[in-house]
Amino acid sequence: MLKGRLGLETARIPHVDRFGLVYLERGALGVEDGCLRFVAAAGPAMEAGDYQLPHQSVSFVLLGPGSTVSHDALRLLAYHGTGLAAVGADGVRCYTAPPLIPDNSGLARQQARAWADAAGGRLAVARRMYAWRLGKVLPHRDITVLRGIEGARMKETYKLTAARFGVPWAGRRYDRANPNAADLANQAINHAASAIEAAAAIAVAATATVPQLGFIHEDSGQSFVLDIADLFRDTITLPVAFQAAKEATKKPDMPIERITRRLAGGILQREGVIPAMIDRIKALFEPEV
Repeated sequence: MLKGRLGLETARIPHVDRFGLVYLERGALGVEDGCLRFVAAAGPAMEAGDYQLPHQSVSFVLLGPGSTVSHDALRLLAYHGTGLAAVGADGVRCYTAPPLIPDNSGLARQQARAWADAAGGRLAVARRMYAWRLGKVLPHRDITVLRGIEGARMKETYKLTAARFGVPWAGRRYDRANPNAADLANQAINHAASAIEAAAAIAVAATATVPQLGFIHEDSGQSFVLDIADLFRDTITLPVAFQAAKEATKKPDMPIERITRRLAGGILQREGVIPAMIDRIKALFEPEV
């Protein structure tokens, strides 16, 4: 199997005996003699060459920029229950993930049961998420109170992270109608959040959990994706954003989005963020001990 990128070759998901995920870019994915074939040009992820992929033992193929896929390849992937997602470079965008039917519904059923029990299971999962983020189990059992505590904590985290990177900070400002009107730090936070949400979308798709069934976020069609992304906001999203804002002052000709995406992609690879997200999703629905 091709060595994966982003630490994905070490990801383990409940997909029978499969090995995990593989990242491909700058090539054509097709079928030859009943097997998946990827003809790649040279790039940062892999050397130029003609590769055969063991589709029966891969759970998810991440198809990066500069790639095409044939109808025969889609048919073969569907037949073997192998997922395919079109992603940005280094997985900082998730453009589409076809809803192929997984061969194990365990996590999705656990998620649905917990979500359906609004007063018990749903709150318990939300409290576990807050405990992971805040470093302690809070006694409160009102989701509004928990959101308020987390919001106050985030205001302080913004200030501390900005100071750590030496970036001026006047508070979180975001105008949806004109996002580019914000200062560099706020723009970078928006771009970093999009990148980490893409990684979370890949993790949710890979575990066959339900993106609409969130425990802290409620209204978005990607509520569970946002829940998972927020678990990494303090440790990944904000450091990437403020580092990007700092670098942008030294590179005025380079768009802040490009700087942020490059930094986010690098940390996804080095820190194995997507496998960590997959592990978090699996741990989220384990019984409390």
